[in-house]
Amino acid sequence: MTTTTADDRAVGPLLRAWREQRRVSQLELALRADSSARHISFIETGRSRPSEEMVLRLAEHLDVPVRERNALLLAAGYAPHYSETPLAAPELDALRDGIERLIQGYEPYPALVLDAMYNVVAANRGILMLLDDIPESLLAPPLNAMRLTLHPEGMAPRIRNLRAWRGHLLEQMERQIALRRSEPLRALYEEVAAYPLAHEDDDGEEPEAPAYFALPMRIEHEGRVLSFVSSISTFNTPMDVTVAELAIETFLPADPATVKYLQGFVS
Repeated sequence: MTTTTADDRAVGPLLRAWREQRRVSQLELALRADSSARHISFIETGRSRPSEEMVLRLAEHLDVPVRERNALLLAAGYAPHYSETPLAAPELDALRDGIERLIQGYEPYPALVLDAMYNVVAANRGILMLLDDIPESLLAPPLNAMRLTLHPEGMAPRIRNLRAWRGHLLEQMERQIALRRSEPLRALYEEVAAYPLAHEDDDGEEPEAPAYFALPMRIEHEGRVLSFVSSISTFNTPMDVTVAELAIETFLPADPATVKYLQGFVS
């Protein structure tokens, strides 16, 4: 059992942990941050207290998530630098309106917006189309994209290449856990990773399946197999924790048949 001490929560050990996780040497970090390896060493061992500016500079060069930058500042004795505004707050009206216009403009193709826990905060009609026949228990708020996709009573039984798509999603979650060090996210990962495979893939029964330019999600809908590849976008240089943790995922049709079907389905 690992014991966490007060020293472990000091800014020096926290910065060292982020540096080691990013596999950056003290010298390399010093060069990036216009400092010296000796100063970086002193900060990490607690012999020197970094300024607020230095904490933010080191966090930036270590690609520390915005939420964790606030934690570093608190550990160093400073106030948080980044606000965390509830998404429903009036201050984010313009953001919400812009997101809604963006994903609605992407129709008839599916698009949704996720928070840091993969909860769906907005979705267009293309996504809602794929949720046909999902049990109410999985559609209860907060709607979680990983549960919806991988649960054996969710979309999983209709995903033709479930094993490959499941592996892709779990690897994505592993990267996010390493980046954010989130215990709730780890708990979600352990939950969905434990779901049994809903069925054996049947892609092997289609010898003339088209060659795709990226791993597709191949899902049945009303007797047809639709193919999508996904793209995830985040906000550039966010100054708010909530905004920093939003991700817009769009699903691009991966073959002409999917394009034709969707254009006739959503009107």
